Amino acid sequence: MDGVPVVKGDVLVEGASGTGEGLVLSAPISFWGGVDPKSGRIADVRHPQHGRSIAGTVLFLPGTIGSSSASAVLLELVSAGKAPAALVLHEPDAILLLGLVVAKEMGLHVPMAVRLDRTAFAAFAGKSVSVGGDGMVAVKA
Repeated sequence: MDGVPVVKGDVLVEGASGTGEGLVLSAPISFWGGVDPKSGRIADVRHPQHGRSIAGTVLFLPGTIGSSSASAVLLELVSAGKAPAALVLHEPDAILLLGLVVAKEMGLHVPMAVRLDRTAFAAFAGKSVSVGGDGMVAVKA
């Protein structure tokens, strides 16, 4: 279908295919202190999307601000049912993704995580986006 964005991402962590609103963050985020693991809301008052919920979204991350606790926060989000439906990262973040790996080992429902160049992110902002098990990122028609 012409004009409908569809891009193949590199699968970073296999998980459940997910669909949700494309939430494209305009700045990198620290999950430790930047995201409330109980509500899924962006808690960092300095972040441009402060107050937005990442729960159930297809979360497009232009970058992360490192903390070794990011994996624990993502694990808490998954456990609480407040995780994104899928994660799309510009650069892989092994510490963050460890949270998904541990959640998977615990038998929890884990969202897909794929790598995609951030130049493609804008096409998905605010739209209904699906991320398939094969890494396909598409606007849902």
